[in-house]
Amino acid sequence: MWEVIKSILIWIGIVILVIVWLPLLAVSRLFDRDPARYRTGKLFRKLGKYISKINPNWQIVITGYQDIDDRKPYIMVCNHLSQADIPLISNLPWEMKWIAKKELFDTPVIGWMMKLAGDISVDREARDRRKQTYKQARFYLRHNCSVMFFPEGTRSRNGNLNRFKAGAFDLAIREQIPILPMVIDGTQNTLPKRSWKFGVAKHIKLKILDPISTEELEKSDIQKLTNEVRQDILDQLSEWREQEPSKIDNVSED
Repeated sequence: MWEVIKSILIWIGIVILVIVWLPLLAVSRLFDRDPARYRTGKLFRKLGKYISKINPNWQIVITGYQDIDDRKPYIMVCNHLSQADIPLISNLPWEMKWIAKKELFDTPVIGWMMKLAGDISVDREARDRRKQTYKQARFYLRHNCSVMFFPEGTRSRNGNLNRFKAGAFDLAIREQIPILPMVIDGTQNTLPKRSWKFGVAKHIKLKILDPISTEELEKSDIQKLTNEVRQDILDQLSEWREQEPSKIDNVSED
């Protein structure tokens, strides 16, 4: 019963934050002359940070490479375990435009806020979805703002690492932008799919790995780069969980 009451109280807190943040974002967007909507986007990420702070079950430890100038663009990639990943990753002090499915942008309030912040909508039914995604991402990269991908495309159902799609790595090579890999673990049960109740997660870890340059890489290197980044993330998960990589690799089960 206490877990139910706690979840209700957390949701009330989230609703209050969202109600406060929407007009703040609208005002910020009105006066934000940066083509990348940098200030507005950064304000939106702070909402995610505060959402994670009001949940007593979410204690995140951030380690790794953090000497980042967020006006020097990166293509950021991370594994994806839960809906909680987004507010928790928003604890990072950097602005980055998130790639998200179109349906989220059609959601009242949250969708409006994503549009105000300039996040990137992907219509999975569109034949030219990759071209349109690249076009939007390229715009931000060329205006000195990073872009964030979940290369698995969706959350892992069992907590193991899924196959990576090559889109983020293709774009990085095309634009000669470095990849900044990140690894998150411990969020698997924080907000279970199709459940409104918050699960317990006392040891959430987020590690920023070293950037990977794409200078001198060509189209023929896309798959190699994809595999290299995925292996780095898999190795980190293996170290944290004290399991062999093959035990937490969904691709090895194919």
